[in-house]
Amino acid sequence: DLSQEERTAYGRERAIYTNFKRAKNLPYGHEGWRMFLIHSAKSEDGRRAMKAYRNSKKIALGTEAKVRVLQDLLVRHRRDKVLIFTHENEMVYRISQDYLVPAITHETNVKERKFWLDAFNKGDVLALATSKVLNEGVNIPDASVAIILSGSGSSREHIQRLGRILRKKADKQAILYEVVTRNTTEEYISQRRTDARQFQDAKKGDNRNLFN
Repeated sequence: DLSQEERTAYGRERAIYTNFKRAKNLPYGHEGWRMFLIHSAKSEDGRRAMKAYRNSKKIALGTEAKVRVLQDLLVRHRRDKVLIFTHENEMVYRISQDYLVPAITHETNVKERKFWLDAFNKGDVLALATSKVLNEGVNIPDASVAIILSGSGSSREHIQRLGRILRKKADKQAILYEVVTRNTTEEYISQRRTDARQFQDAKKGDNRNLFN
């Protein structure tokens, strides 16, 4: 759950965003989002609404409770190879600093990225924190646990992340945790994504939704 301070800030920013959409009579769904992008660029109120949307999303995705859940999971899986996914680079670097976990983002050069991936596959390090750069095209056969602290509403992205820990290996059991902030739009987005047929068709192993 959000702390009281986070809840107040989230509610304030979310109200600014939703009030602007209501004033412009914008629909829900992809078409509504497309129209919001257009309207938000046309006025100071629109730009403030866009900033409010981003602020509310940042609060939901980076709540302190998520960090505490992550700490518990890292202790639980201290002998397993763990991939930590989050949407914001800022959170990746915070995790790296707080838990001494190597960070891989779009800012990580190719040489350093290869170094940490090789170290992970060899077992020299047991956890990596990353944003979107490991979603596809990366071979990490020994990863057995994925912790998703935040992501998009895309079931494709979810499948790609699940695929990072489901590389074929004899007698392998994989676990996917998704840490979701209760009573925010993130909860709805998570449910919508995991209900998607393409995700259900691709899902194998153990998928656990943790509500903090």
